[in-house]
Amino acid sequence: MTDWRNVAADRYPTALPQLDAYVELLTTLGVERGLIGPREADRLWERHILNCAVVADLTQGFIPEESSVVDVGTGAGLPGIVWAIVRPDLHVVLVESMQRRVDVLNIAVEQLELSDRVEVVRGRAEDLVGEVVGDVVTARAVAPMGRLLGWLAPLTVAGGSLVVLKGQKVADELTEAAPELAAIKAGSVQVHICGEGWLDEPTNVVQIQDFDPTGLVVAGKRGKPRGAGNRGR
Repeated sequence: MTDWRNVAADRYPTALPQLDAYVELLTTLGVERGLIGPREADRLWERHILNCAVVADLTQGFIPEESSVVDVGTGAGLPGIVWAIVRPDLHVVLVESMQRRVDVLNIAVEQLELSDRVEVVRGRAEDLVGEVVGDVVTARAVAPMGRLLGWLAPLTVAGGSLVVLKGQKVADELTEAAPELAAIKAGSVQVHICGEGWLDEPTNVVQIQDFDPTGLVVAGKRGKPRGAGNRGR
C-alpha cells in the first residue's frame, strides 16, 4: 500500500509542514464542522491533497508565476489552500457562501500562516462580479461545467484562464456546456490529465483560454475589482 504522505514529502518537501498541519485541521475541525466526510479523513493525501497539488506544479503550465487565483466554492479550501501552500508565489482568494465553512477557512488561513496572501470572501460568485477577480479562476467538485462557466468566467481578468478540476464525465460536461462556451467565445478548451503514472486517480483538468470574460455577465454587474486580483492592495 502506498504511503501517500511520503509521496507528498518527496514531491513537495518544503511544503510538507504546512500540508501536515492542513491535513490535521481537516481531519479534526474539518470533520467536526462537516467540511470533510468522516470516510474521507483516511484518504485525504491521495484523494484531495495530491489531487489538487499536482495541478499547481509549474511544470504543468496552468498557473503562471505570481498569479492571482480565485477559488470558487472552495469548501474546505480545495484546491485553493493546497495551491497556496505548494506555490508561495500565488495570491489566492477563497470564495465560499456558507458561514460555517468560512469560519473554518479563516482558522486555517491563520493557523497555516497564509494571511499575507490568502483571503477568504463569503459570498456567491454571481454576486461578486466586479469585486473579486483573478488571473486564474478555479473550482473543484462544485457544479456542471455549463453552470460553472457562468460563475467563473466573469471573475477572470482579460487574458486570464479557467482551470477547472473535473471528474470522469468531463467530456460529457463539455458537450453539454457548448452554449456557454460559445457565449464566452472560448478560443481554447483543453482537457489535461495530471498525475498519470504516480497518482492512482489522476486529476482531470479543463483549461479554458482566449475567451470573453463578459460573455455571461449580467448587465451592470461588472465594476471595480478587489481581492487577490487587485495587485495594488
